[in-house]
Amino acid sequence: MTTSTTGPFLELKGIQKRFGGVTALRGVHLDLNRGEVVALVGDNGAGKSTLIKTIAGALRADAGEFYVDGRRVALGSPQAATELGIATVYQDLALCENLDVVANLFLGGELGQRPLFGPLRRLRESQMERRARETLTELGANIPNIRRPVAGLSGGQRQAIAVGRALLWGSKLVILDEPTAALGVKQTGQVLELVRVLADRGQAVLFISHSLPDVFAVADRIVVLRLGANAGTFVPSETSANQIVAAMTGGSTLAGAA
Repeated sequence: MTTSTTGPFLELKGIQKRFGGVTALRGVHLDLNRGEVVALVGDNGAGKSTLIKTIAGALRADAGEFYVDGRRVALGSPQAATELGIATVYQDLALCENLDVVANLFLGGELGQRPLFGPLRRLRESQMERRARETLTELGANIPNIRRPVAGLSGGQRQAIAVGRALLWGSKLVILDEPTAALGVKQTGQVLELVRVLADRGQAVLFISHSLPDVFAVADRIVVLRLGANAGTFVPSETSANQIVAAMTGGSTLAGAA
């Protein structure tokens, strides 16, 4: 793990979110360093999805403060989060299955050049293909044919494409929402390796998962939410799965400290 020497890349202080009479987040605190994988875990209804949507700008927090590189910022829209270097890879991946790998990597950010005449822009296909290969190689993704529609690719390969798209946009924090859900053993291993590659590259990674074995395999720290509030922060090497479950369910009042 390579952490920032100048403090966390992202820091959340006292984040609150209400939906009518229901309080989803109750003063949550969270920090993420560059080159670190932080796993966010909790039972259903713990507030995980609400929290990552506030970080991604999809939801506005009702109270609390967000800091990026020590500077207070507003995360009131997905565009604001993107401009700050925050990318979220949701469970559905948001890939266009009929398009090939290159087209999905550059979707919405295609490289173009001015035409000699007429209003239509020509795409720099060769440059896009070269950058696509470089990005996937850096991630250790094995996709021999990047002109193949993503519909024919495995779950692990699709995750690599979604993450690669985040890197092409210069993201400094990548949020992964249940990236190993519904994957087989081999594909899960590929995704977990991808997570560590991201951290080794210096990206901060927020890893959301219900699978504790996956969490213990890749996380540098584990942050537990329960009923919309912090229930403990744990170092995997000093913690057992039973302690995490106890924090998730309220079975113990002893919270770990990182």
